[in-house]
Amino acid sequence: MSPGRMIAHLLIRELGDDLGNFTFVDFCAGAGGPTPILEKEINHHLRTRRKPEAPVQFVLTDLHPNLPAWEGISKKNPHISYEREPVDASRAPPQLVRRGDGKKLMRLFNLAFHHFDDPLAKDILRDTVQTSQGFAIFELQGRTIESFIAVSLLPLLVMVVAPVHAWKHKSLASLIFMWFIPIIPFVLVWDGWISALRTREPDEVEALLRSCGADSSKWEIKSGSQQHLWPVGYVDWIICQPRDT
Repeated sequence: MSPGRMIAHLLIRELGDDLGNFTFVDFCAGAGGPTPILEKEINHHLRTRRKPEAPVQFVLTDLHPNLPAWEGISKKNPHISYEREPVDASRAPPQLVRRGDGKKLMRLFNLAFHHFDDPLAKDILRDTVQTSQGFAIFELQGRTIESFIAVSLLPLLVMVVAPVHAWKHKSLASLIFMWFIPIIPFVLVWDGWISALRTREPDEVEALLRSCGADSSKWEIKSGSQQHLWPVGYVDWIICQPRDT
């Protein structure tokens, strides 16, 4: 199963009957990430329930908006919108968190939360507790042997796809720097190792949550790790909501 589909099924499972009551906001969305897959899987699930429900909405945001990519995604999917202006996850704008449609707000951090240092992560969690009704963190790397092995195998994947990529984009340079002068594989592995070292364990996220400066006493963290690709590909996840939601 692809990581995107697995993330969608994790959200379906963990949010249960409450799934249709959320709007999902992807912070640090980059070029769109797995959001189109999440929308497809989650709304398909809602449509095919015993009692069908209306589709939920997804919103793409980032401190550095990738508008060309988001416009393309949004044109293909009416249930995905985006914020044109930069969004600071530690100070989410009112129009994003007070949408007026009665929906609860679930913040998504897809392969992103490890980018934040502890002070910024606390600020983001404080803003989340004060303005949202849940957050979910998904990572494909972590401080495990399996993760470091998976990252170390990236050059093999790059070398396999390099000819196809070079042909599709008519880019001789990409083939050169993937095969003959393997700068790109080296950068991918280095970045992957650093990301793995920076990825927090669930108890570390919870420690930041409890000390973020907002009342998180009612917020409950669930977490786990699920294999998406044998033998070393895992999705590590954290989903947190107030217990009374």
